[in-house]
Parts: sequence; C-alpha cells; structure tokens
Amino acid sequence: MLIYFLKNISFILLAVSILGYVLVVIKEKLYLKENTILIDKKSVTSEHIKEANISEFLIGRLKIKTGDEISILLKSDKKFSGIVIGAKENSVLLVTHSDEVLKLSVNKIKKIKLISKYGRFF
Repeated sequence: MLIYFLKNISFILLAVSILGYVLVVIKEKLYLKENTILIDKKSVTSEHIKEANISEFLIGRLKIKTGDEISILLKSDKKFSGIVIGAKENSVLLVTHSDEVLKLSVNKIKKIKLISKYGRFF
C-alpha cells in the first residue's frame, strides 16, 4: 500500500516538473518572437546591454545568440561558464552563474562549448 502511494506521488512530481519545464520553454519562445531575451541576473545592467551591440554572432563554426549558455576555456586554461549577453569588437560579454559580468577577448579563447540554446526544448 505504501509503495503504491509513493509511486503515485513520484509520478505526479515527475509530471509537474516536466510540465513546468515545457511552460518555461514556451515562455522563452514567446519572448523570442517579440525579440526579447530574459536574463535574470542582478549584475547585468543596461550599460552592459548597450555595450553588447551584437546579439547573434559566430565564433569559429559555432553560432551563438544572446541568452545562450556556454562554457569557455581560455588559452591560459581558465574555464568560465555562463549566459551570453552579446558581443562587441572581438569580445564576448558573459554573465557567470555567480553574477559576475566578464568581457572575454575572442583571441584568448581556446575552446568554446555550447551548453544550451535560449528557447530550445531539448
């Protein structure tokens, strides 16, 4: 009886979490249709957004847009991951998960990996 109850509760929790994820992605898609990208970080100011005048760009063969989550390995073997704010004059503006805004030069990037695209389901 208890196992049956726990199975039902776990199934309900799984269904609610999947539904919540789907709703968040749908909300992001609606924002993208309106050319609005939501970056929920307190350290990002309007000056950072004005400074990043390019919202879609290429690094190597990788197409990156504002709001995408990336991981960057510099030539000095420092690793950063966060959300892209934009690009300006051969540099990428990135807000890390610890709310730090970084301006990284493209010439110093050794390897870049796209973790997730903004508004993508899977």
